[in-house]
Amino acid sequence: MTLTKDHIGGLLFLALSVVYGYYAYEIRMFPGDQFEPFNAQTIPRALAWVGSIVAILMLATGSRSATERLSFAGLDVKLVAKLMLLVWIFAQALSWLGFLLSTIGFLLVGYWLLGERRPRTLLLASVPFAVGFWFLLAKLLDIYLAPGQVWQWL
Repeated sequence: MTLTKDHIGGLLFLALSVVYGYYAYEIRMFPGDQFEPFNAQTIPRALAWVGSIVAILMLATGSRSATERLSFAGLDVKLVAKLMLLVWIFAQALSWLGFLLSTIGFLLVGYWLLGERRPRTLLLASVPFAVGFWFLLAKLLDIYLAPGQVWQWL
């Protein structure tokens, strides 16, 4: 069997979905929630199943061409490393800056790393999305998002 990019992507996606599904079953619930039709585990379980099915479809329909062999030419490993570092910084900034500011910063820097340099586009792509997502989580779904420790000093 020829291993192509399609197969490696499918295998990685399948592994991610299986691990995510395993941890979805470990989500703690309030007593009696296991009998409810919709609980804290419902969406994570569904995402794990859908992800696994999509990954299996990716494996089944992947290109089997011998000319399309795995090549690392053209991969920007430095950019991936920078984006992974940015995700780590975002995770650390959440407790200090809060969800809204750290998400805006994450999106601004992420878009900049991906090549967007126009300040207006950076702001229009970052701020409305972060504010809208914050509004959806905090106001519509009533999920508590800590404002961050920096606001306690002001």
